Amino acid sequence: MSPPTGGGRPQVVVCGTKFGRIYLAATARPDSPYELAGVLARGGERSTRIARHYGVPLFTDPEQIPKDVEACCVVIGAGINGGPGARLAEQLMGRGHHVLQEHPLHGRELTDCLRTAREHRVAYRLNTHYVHVEPVRRFIATGRRLLARQRALHIDADCAFQVLYTLLDILGRTLGGVRPWAFGKVAELPEDVRQLASSEPVHRSLDGVVAGVPCTLRLQNDMDPADPDNHTHLFHRITLYTEGGNLTLLNTHGPLLWSPRPHMPDDMRDTVRMEESAAAHFGFPSAQPLGPETSPDYREILRDLWPQGAARALQALRHDIEEGADPGKDGQYHLTLCRLTRDITDRFGPVRLHRDPPAPRILAAADLTEGAPHASTAPAPTTSTAAPAPRTSTAVPTPRTRT
Repeated sequence: MSPPTGGGRPQVVVCGTKFGRIYLAATARPDSPYELAGVLARGGERSTRIARHYGVPLFTDPEQIPKDVEACCVVIGAGINGGPGARLAEQLMGRGHHVLQEHPLHGRELTDCLRTAREHRVAYRLNTHYVHVEPVRRFIATGRRLLARQRALHIDADCAFQVLYTLLDILGRTLGGVRPWAFGKVAELPEDVRQLASSEPVHRSLDGVVAGVPCTLRLQNDMDPADPDNHTHLFHRITLYTEGGNLTLLNTHGPLLWSPRPHMPDDMRDTVRMEESAAAHFGFPSAQPLGPETSPDYREILRDLWPQGAARALQALRHDIEEGADPGKDGQYHLTLCRLTRDITDRFGPVRLHRDPPAPRILAAADLTEGAPHASTAPAPTTSTAAPAPRTSTAVPTPRTRT
């Protein structure tokens, strides 16, 4: 489909109004390649208010979407989360709409969507979102420049299981792929050591190789089934080690830090004072931000950073449409990510369920500075040998909800 006559932007419909609100905000940005033509949802109060806010129709059936709408963003959970997102994507492509679909999908669902896209000659892209968010883009671009100069020695990566697929996509785009990969066994604490802990470990560790690079993966493999989007400690944290230093994305939204490798040069052996070495790297900061020194607050992330990322994903879809790109090329890469994700989650086993954990008390950096209110109210260390407090979470086998 071509853009409407008169120079206007082509139209898009956003399906789903939960995370779909990020895509809706993206369409309102000046850098969006699309104009919002409507919202597809069940017709509840939130969706009604959202459609009214954007001044567009609220569709409750895909058949209501006008045929001249070029693209649809499917931001509805697929089978991996017990939702109809993959089926909806196929239905929309069958009507001739190009589709941008929010992750994750089962491998078989993705295969079916790619087959449907090819059959109906439409563009189809699976979007992992975070690779389009500016601090992650900066990490990927900087990592590629670094690896053009020095080879990767090791990767250290932390994430919550909900974003494992996206972490692997970040690594794949930085390293130029994820093959070959292999992993050992998940590290387990001996029971006598576990009994000393006052809480369950936040992360469990797995060592292996990704793209031929040694890798240590730490995964927060737990959730509250009644509140699956909360109670994570971080989304992504990645350190890429090379001979000359290490590059760290402290969290998904930055900052990005470069730390030159600590190395004491030979001439230091003969100096009167250790700092008199002539080594050039002695003048490098031992850690330096690349880009902003701090990351934005969550109001800015949700208002600006994430919608900007969704707009970039829409631009990628628009490019595919204009170029007539084969969806299978990018699709094969994502099928590989599905297999890698499945390999890792099989090794970690069932998600540990937390039933109704209390909402966390979130602290600001100012709360931790000297002289802050209540800074001296923490109890003094104790040498008591009393048993730890009972744990409030239980490892409960549960059917896997992801690949």
